[in-house]
Amino acid sequence: MPLPRIGLFADTALSTQKYHLEEHMQAVAQYLKRPATLDDIPAATALINRCSMEEANVIELDEAELGVEWQSSNFNLATDSLTIWDGETLIGVAGVFSEEPYVHGYGWTRIHSDYAADNIQQQLLDWLDQRVSQDIAKAPSDAAVSLYHGVLSTNHEVAKSLTNHGYSLVRHFWRMVIELADYTPQPVQLPEGLIIRPYDPATELPAVIHAVRDSFRDHWGYVESPFEQELKQWQEMIAREPNYDPALFYVICDGDQIAAIALCWKHITEDPKMGWVGTLGVCRPWRRKGLAKALLYHAFNEFSSRGQERVGLGVDTSSLTGATKVYADVGMKPVRQFDRYQKVLRPGIEIGTETAEA
Repeated sequence: MPLPRIGLFADTALSTQKYHLEEHMQAVAQYLKRPATLDDIPAATALINRCSMEEANVIELDEAELGVEWQSSNFNLATDSLTIWDGETLIGVAGVFSEEPYVHGYGWTRIHSDYAADNIQQQLLDWLDQRVSQDIAKAPSDAAVSLYHGVLSTNHEVAKSLTNHGYSLVRHFWRMVIELADYTPQPVQLPEGLIIRPYDPATELPAVIHAVRDSFRDHWGYVESPFEQELKQWQEMIAREPNYDPALFYVICDGDQIAAIALCWKHITEDPKMGWVGTLGVCRPWRRKGLAKALLYHAFNEFSSRGQERVGLGVDTSSLTGATKVYADVGMKPVRQFDRYQKVLRPGIEIGTETAEA
């Protein structure tokens, strides 16, 4: 008699499915959650790179780079990180930067793809909400407080999880690259009286940071932090970052004033043959004089002489200062897109830059 047999098998299947679901949820509940420690750097680096290989077939960072980040004075491992473990296997990791004036928190998450069905991403996003919300009381009382999270534009699963968690897509960023095999070294032309040279690491770092701050005031989302705090972070990064070379920190000077900066790094972990322009900025009084283009040509020429095969940088696709056009004009092309998502934790006045000064 077919109908009773079908009904019996269906009941048995549902019962078995329920049992396995309950068993699975018990296992999920037993996953260990705790802040990261420096001893976790190898496991976290491996997980981050597993994710980047799955997303873009690249190695994102090495243990030294993660160590620089995790030992920065603006990052407290005990409060600003979370790890999730299945036994000795790291299956989820998250971090957040939340610092004075506490209006923008920048979070990141990575999960082991074998555990994608276990709600690990949701747990990490919940933790980011809770962590940044702890700092809301420190922000100006009338200011909006937001949490940001970046994602590779092709990672639709993470993008979906962010949207489901209350985030909105607010900005796109490109990685732009020039292949030096296609580049003919260009003369570096500067207005009369201006010179380009490496900075003096013994005396000029404070002046360089002042130039960084002035040139980035017109970048979307810019929020000024205390100068001493920012200077300390640069000092720490320079001291620990293996790809730092003071000869690649370029300044354009007008007398005793720094008019523009290009702070470059020898290469990135993903591509040892790619020189990296980490920070490029022109201070307001010297804009529209070709200084950004001059710095880029100077960097291209130097990296070419060092045997690098390409040069890259990151840029806001809707740059308020027209940076994308400058980069395209010197031969750089977009090769990858990153999307930034925002979750408003407290409505209010947005104190981050939204328009450029005329």
